[in-house]
Amino acid sequence: MALDRRVELGEFLRSRRARLRPEELGLPAYGGNRRVPGLRREELAMLAGVSVDHYVRLEQGRTLHFSEAVLDAVARALRLDAAERDHLYRLARPWSEADRRENVPEPQRVRPGLRRLLDLASGVPAYVVGRNTDVLAWNPLAAALITDFGALPPRRRNLARLVFLDEGTRGLYADWYGKAADVTAFLRLDIARYPDDPETAVMVDELSAASPEFRELWSEHGVRDKTHGRYVYRHPVVGELELGYETLRLPDDPDQALIAHTVEEGSGSETALRLLALWAKESLVSPQPRS
Repeated sequence: MALDRRVELGEFLRSRRARLRPEELGLPAYGGNRRVPGLRREELAMLAGVSVDHYVRLEQGRTLHFSEAVLDAVARALRLDAAERDHLYRLARPWSEADRRENVPEPQRVRPGLRRLLDLASGVPAYVVGRNTDVLAWNPLAAALITDFGALPPRRRNLARLVFLDEGTRGLYADWYGKAADVTAFLRLDIARYPDDPETAVMVDELSAASPEFRELWSEHGVRDKTHGRYVYRHPVVGELELGYETLRLPDDPDQALIAHTVEEGSGSETALRLLALWAKESLVSPQPRS
């Protein structure tokens, strides 16, 4: 089933409105007698400088013909970050049939040059993520750190499915819930980028049926692009590693991102990563498909 952008837009705006606290914005809290958390529609409209009716029509999705000035004002009032602003604009702008034809996703392929780059980065775990959090390519150290991707069927080479449905992956992250929230928010970006992609709908339905944690996180409408950060891994062979990561998006294919881990020089994590690299060479890591 394709995404209903009007429903998605309304739920997203209500979720962002609910996280704002009136007292933080200089508004009266009315002694805590609010029926719903966060700001009322009237308050948000006042902060944005638009009429209440105008904002209500936006939140109810009655029309998708709002000016950039109105969307900018609402985004400022809601204190949206860059990823959330982009999400709002994608949901709220009108789409023509030409837009829909241009946004039919094609099968993703990893360029040979990018695969060679992964092979050359032998000292750090690195992999390529595509739409819907599919893992498209990886180097041996990434397979040793996260999972033997080559031993999995293509459908299971997916970060969201691994994080929510695989017990081994759940135990890998010291802060599993934080990782799950990141993956869910990253997956949600695809909802607005490709609203007619049936694979996204299938995955959301599958994870919603199987994981109460996913249902909870999905209902929060978090939106976050993968940029940089740190994760603490609890690896069954080499123990605990704290690794940073950097994300490099391909200029000619922004739907693909190269994720490369980093480690602090001289740290215990650097020693553990070196041990992991030795183990990766000695262990049987499945060959990577080169299609």
